Amino acid sequence: MDSDVSAGRATTSTLGHLALGLTLLAFGVGHTGVIDNVVPGDAAVLATWIGGVALFVVGLLEFRAGHGSAGTAFAGLGAFWFTWGTSAGAEVSAEAAGLFLLLFALLALTLTAASAGSGLFGQGVYGLLFLSLLLIGVASFAGSEGLAKAGGWVGAVAGLAAWYGATAALAKWPAFSGRAAGRGVTATG
Repeated sequence: MDSDVSAGRATTSTLGHLALGLTLLAFGVGHTGVIDNVVPGDAAVLATWIGGVALFVVGLLEFRAGHGSAGTAFAGLGAFWFTWGTSAGAEVSAEAAGLFLLLFALLALTLTAASAGSGLFGQGVYGLLFLSLLLIGVASFAGSEGLAKAGGWVGAVAGLAAWYGATAALAKWPAFSGRAAGRGVTATG
């Protein structure tokens, strides 16, 4: 999360984090089982169009603006959500689904490492996304509903954090950056 949560500055990255937040929240809540008759597959349409297509387009816009880190994050996550959303309900083994989630957990781990120094939102959202995908991926291999629910809760928290970061940028609310903001220093440094 590069400059998306600097004190009151909205960018295409802000739109990307809003889309990521809403998609992660729906994906996470679907795995928790906290709402009757809501399952992960119910987030497929949102994941395809908002998390997939919109994030991928935002990624391309970020690349065009010269923001390689944000472009990589949003285009990569857009590919993940589009693939996940369009394959929801397909006949695949639990192991294949788990492998898919673990491979994209590696992308989230890369994004976490690449966002070092960007503050709480950068590493926090991507770190929580990594943990969520890891837990749900392992749950697929192990057949563990409890582990999948835990991963869903972690995903929902990641979604709320991404949503708050984007909303804070748009509404000019304070953002948590992990750095002291002073003269000439934005919230993300």
